[in-house]
Amino acid sequence: MLKLLKWVFLIGFWVFIGAFLHYTLPQKDIVTVQGTEIIRQDFSGWNRIFYAQADAGNDEATVNRDLRLINTTRDADGRVMVYRNEDTGFGWPPYFKLDSSNLQAEAQKATSTDAAPKWYLLTHYGWRAEWLSIYPNAISLKQIDGPEAGKPIPWVNIIILVILAAIVYAIWSVGVGSAWRGLIPCWKMCLTRGTLQAMQWTNVAVALAVGWIRGVQNDRLMPASKTPSRQTKRADQRIRPFA
Repeated sequence: MLKLLKWVFLIGFWVFIGAFLHYTLPQKDIVTVQGTEIIRQDFSGWNRIFYAQADAGNDEATVNRDLRLINTTRDADGRVMVYRNEDTGFGWPPYFKLDSSNLQAEAQKATSTDAAPKWYLLTHYGWRAEWLSIYPNAISLKQIDGPEAGKPIPWVNIIILVILAAIVYAIWSVGVGSAWRGLIPCWKMCLTRGTLQAMQWTNVAVALAVGWIRGVQNDRLMPASKTPSRQTKRADQRIRPFA
């Protein structure tokens, strides 16, 4: 059971990390701008986290507000794609975007028709989900010669992913096994109590951190020669007399 919980935890953790990075990291699309509009958007508990804050200087506690949209057609598949245009301010994700009004003016100027298209490289982050009424957030527009220009190499994404991979490798090599040994008592507590209260993420995080520290300290203090191997343990069990 603990082995199954371990795999469920690890798979869920990495799926969450992958989805978080895919949503947050910048992406680029080659598009033609078909027009812009402003709608009145209502925010609910389901989609509020997918929207950035209101424009700098405005009240952020409102349940609805005007939302700038940029209507485009993507070159990759010819599908219509709608982007929102919001300030990110100094919050997350850290794009420090404070010029959504200027970007809206640029998008209006970039409007073209199918007969005389103007191609732009649009940088954005986020997802488009019709059932949640969420849109990717446009960051910048840059005019290009045409679809044949292609997308640039995403150096920013590559550098961030390499740094994260190095950090994960360092943590894994230091003592991920020790951290898991600290997490096992928390799982046992959850299974014994059988309550949702025992499954709080704070308990899991505390057990993980404490187990990591204690396990790494024990591994460093215990000499390698005194650590019994698996074969030695099995041999001791075979020669152990019956009580």
